[in-house]
Amino acid sequence: MSAPPLPVTAWIAHKRDGGELDDAAIRALIAGATTGRIPDYQLAALLMAIVWRGLTARELATWLDAMIASGDRMRLDGIAGVKVDKHSTGGVGDKISICLAPLVAACGVPVPMMSGRSLGHTGGTLDKLEAIPGFRTALTPRAFARVLGETGLVLAGQSARLAPADRLLYALRDATATVESIPLIASSILSKKIAEGADALVMDVKVGLGAFFSDRARARALARTIVALGNRAGLKTVALLTAMDEPIGMAIGNACEVAEAVDVLRGGGPADTRALTVRLGAEMLLLGKRARDLPDGSRQIEAAIGSGAGLERLRACVLLQGGDVRVIDDPRRLPRARHEVVIRAKSRGFLVTVHAGDLGRAATRLGAGRLRKEDVVDPGVGILLHGKQGDALERGAALATVRFADPARFAAVRPLIEGAFVAGAEKPRRSGRLFLERIA
Repeated sequence: MSAPPLPVTAWIAHKRDGGELDDAAIRALIAGATTGRIPDYQLAALLMAIVWRGLTARELATWLDAMIASGDRMRLDGIAGVKVDKHSTGGVGDKISICLAPLVAACGVPVPMMSGRSLGHTGGTLDKLEAIPGFRTALTPRAFARVLGETGLVLAGQSARLAPADRLLYALRDATATVESIPLIASSILSKKIAEGADALVMDVKVGLGAFFSDRARARALARTIVALGNRAGLKTVALLTAMDEPIGMAIGNACEVAEAVDVLRGGGPADTRALTVRLGAEMLLLGKRARDLPDGSRQIEAAIGSGAGLERLRACVLLQGGDVRVIDDPRRLPRARHEVVIRAKSRGFLVTVHAGDLGRAATRLGAGRLRKEDVVDPGVGILLHGKQGDALERGAALATVRFADPARFAAVRPLIEGAFVAGAEKPRRSGRLFLERIA
C-alpha cells in the first residue's frame, strides 16, 4: 500500500507567503527529498521560497537536524585528538584547503575535510582535487577513517550515506539560482561537518565582488548564524570574514589551482594565498588545542612549510586516495587545456580593479565549473593572472593567460574577462586587509 501524498504544494505556498513550517513538515520535506518522493521541481520551488522568506531559528535548527538524520553519522572516536575541519563559503581562486589541511595535520591536528563541488561562479575543492589523475574523493566511511588515521588528514566528498539530503539540495541550489541564502548555506555546510565526525570548525566567510555576499553585513549575519548553529549542535565553531574583491592568488581553475597550492607547500606561492593558509591554520591549531595562541599557531604552520612536512602529508594523502603523486613533484603533469591566449592591457596606468566575480563566471563558462548540475568539469581550463590591484601597467602588458579547450566558449567570454580588468591613471588605495572580522 503506497503512502498518502504529502501536501508539498501547500508547504511551498505557506513558506512563499511568509509562513513558518512546523517540525513535522520540515522532517517530511527532507525525508521526501532524500528518498526521491518529492520531485526536483517541487524542491526547487521550496528552495526559492526559502531564499525569499528565510527560515526562523527554530526552523533552521530542525532543518539541520533533519539533514544530518537523512543518513549515517560517522564516528571518529578511535582517532586521537580534536578533529578540526575548515570550510570556505566559496571564492574565486580559493585553493586554500589543499595546502592548509596537510600543514595542520603535520602540526598534530587531525583534519577530516569533507568538501564540496563548484557552486555558482566559485570553484569547488573536490573538482580541484580530481584534477590530480586518479585521485578519489568518493570514499566509504571506513576508507575515510583509514586515510585520516594514517595521514592525519583526508580530503573527500560526501559518501552516499552521509547527509544525502544535502548532496541533492546542493546540486539543485547550484542549478536553480538558490545559492545566496543564509539558512541554506549554513545548514549545508554544518550538516556535512557534523555528519563527518568533526569536533570543531573554522569558517572562512568571503566578502566582496567575488563572494556570494558582497556586503559585510550579510556576510557577518551568515558567520554569526553558522557559529551559533554549529555551537548549538556541539561543533565548536569560529568564523573569519575575509576579503574577496579580487581573486585569491594568481590561478583560477582546477589544475592550475592545485599547482599553486603545491607551490605554497614548497615555500613559495602568492603572498595572499600563503597569508590565508597561515592564519586559518593557526585558528585550526588553536581549536585543536595544539597552539597556545594565534602567533604560536602561525609559527607552527610556517615551520611545517619550511620543513616540507606539509608537502609530505599531502603526498601521503594523494597516494592513499589513489592519486598520481608525481604531480606533487612535477605539476606540469596536471591536465592543461590545449589553447592559450594572453589578455593584454589596452592603455598604461594602474590596475584599479581585478573583478573576482566576473573572472569566476568566465572560468565557469570555459568549463571550470557547472552551469547545470549534470555538466562535466574540464580540469585543464583556467585563468592565470599576471597582476594584482595597484600594479603599474604599460600598454600591451600581460593581464592574464586564458587556457581553454573550446574556442567558441573563449570567444563568448573574452569580453567578460577583458572587462574584469579596469585600469586608471591614479594608483588606487589598497587597504591590504585580507582579514576583516573574527566571530566566535
